[in-house]
Amino acid sequence: MSRPVRVRWLGRQPYEPIYARMRQFTADRHAGDDDELWLLEHEPVFTQGRVGDAAHLLNPGDIPVVQTNRGGQATYHGPGQLMVYVLLDLRRHGLGVRAVVEGLEGAVIDAVAPDDINAYIKDGAPGVYVDDAKLASLGLRVERFRSYHGLAVNVAMDLEPFSRINPCGYAGQQMTQTSTLGGPTTVPAMAQRLLPALGARLGLQWSDDWSDPTFWR
Repeated sequence: MSRPVRVRWLGRQPYEPIYARMRQFTADRHAGDDDELWLLEHEPVFTQGRVGDAAHLLNPGDIPVVQTNRGGQATYHGPGQLMVYVLLDLRRHGLGVRAVVEGLEGAVIDAVAPDDINAYIKDGAPGVYVDDAKLASLGLRVERFRSYHGLAVNVAMDLEPFSRINPCGYAGQQMTQTSTLGGPTTVPAMAQRLLPALGARLGLQWSDDWSDPTFWR
């Protein structure tokens, strides 16, 4: 069995330093280095995928826009949204890109199921949905079989900025979040739901005791 993945809780962070840190981590890592999963929230930011169409940025206003090298179109990140950055050596775990995408989506579905939230995926539209509203978005980048970027789950956030863009390239796409659906109401609570589900979906073990409340400080 492959070695456990290190889990890091980074709290609330601006986007650009974390983006740079992910890229550096991926570029510098060696075959023997541990894999990591970063959990955090971001300060308000719009991000655009590497082939994103600027026409989907309708009215960003005072929220900064950052160009990235992930897949997908424009999206919004902000406080109250769980970010899950997946920094894995895919060959070590016997995973392909499709398996990681399906694992991330499936883990969200599994994590909210105990609250009777009927989440699902759509063909041709990556992410997780509830009643046609989007609950979670994802975008990955893989370089030399090493993944980064990952998943954004709406938990308890201001959804208004999504109206300033076509979320993930879909005009009029409505957004939802776990707190209004009867699910977790804090980002750490959602993360603690997601971690065992993600481990089961991708066959991963975690090296850190994230069940300890001090882990989230």
